[in-house]
Amino acid sequence: QVQLVESGGGLVRPGGSLRLSCVASEHIFAVYGIGWYRQAPGKQRELVAASSDGGVTNYPDSVKGRFAISTDNAKNAVYLQMNSLKPEDTAVYYCNIQTGGYYQGRFYPNVDYWGQGTQVTVSS
Repeated sequence: QVQLVESGGGLVRPGGSLRLSCVASEHIFAVYGIGWYRQAPGKQRELVAASSDGGVTNYPDSVKGRFAISTDNAKNAVYLQMNSLKPEDTAVYYCNIQTGGYYQGRFYPNVDYWGQGTQVTVSS
């Protein structure tokens, strides 16, 4: 069973930066979507960054221009660079990898992988 391990969260002052990492325990095939989500206390989980197969990225207006998602296939890793952090960015952040379909002639069932979450706190 593939596991996603997140790191990089912590306490940062407003205006600061953090880089979150999400590393898979093994290579994942037939990936068609990668994303970072966050959930603040009392709120629903929301998407903050997404990357589709082909490298198209999407961000909500609340983080556009401040957050950037990237991948390193050689390291089985996904990253979220967060700059100009604000107190409202405080939340638990989760990485998500969606797989499924055909890859190199082999069928892979649809599976949604999630990291365990990492706390990001933005406060002075």
